[in-house]
Amino acid sequence: MNVAKDSVVRIDYTLHVENELIDQGQLEYLHGHRNIVAGLEDALDGKAVGDKVSVSVPPEKGYGLYDPEGVQVLERRAFPADAELEEGAMFYAEDPQGNPMPFTILNVEGSEVTVDFNHALAGETLEFEVTVTGVRPATPEELAHGHVHGPEGHGH
Repeated sequence: MNVAKDSVVRIDYTLHVENELIDQGQLEYLHGHRNIVAGLEDALDGKAVGDKVSVSVPPEKGYGLYDPEGVQVLERRAFPADAELEEGAMFYAEDPQGNPMPFTILNVEGSEVTVDFNHALAGETLEFEVTVTGVRPATPEELAHGHVHGPEGHGH
C-alpha cells in the first residue's frame, strides 16, 4: 500500500534546522488531514514502506514565516496569580473560536510580559530524513476524528 489521503502512515524521522538536531523519533499520523507540516506530507505522498525521503521544507510549507506582530506585550494580571513567569516558559491562550494558541514568554519586566505567539520553528527551513515504516487504511473512527487512534482507542 502506498501513502495516500486517508491512510495511516508510520515514519521514523530526524529533523535538523541549520545542521542542529531538533527532533527525532517515530510518528504515526493520518495522511491528508494536516497532522504534519505540509511540505513533509507532500514529500511522502505516494511512498511505500521502506522508502527513504530527504526533504528540505521551506517556512511557507513548514511552520510559516516569522510574524513580528506575533510578539506582544501583556499585563501581568492577564496570567493566573500563581503562574511562574520566566523567559522561555510556554503557555496557552485561546482564540475567539476556543482553539489553543501556544506562546512563549520572551521577557518579564515589572507588570509587563513580552510574549511570542510564533511557533518556535517559524521562519526556519526544516531538513527531514524520513523512512516510511508502515502504511495502513485508516479506520472509519480515525477518519471521523481526523487523527490516528492507538491500539487502546482514543483519549478524548
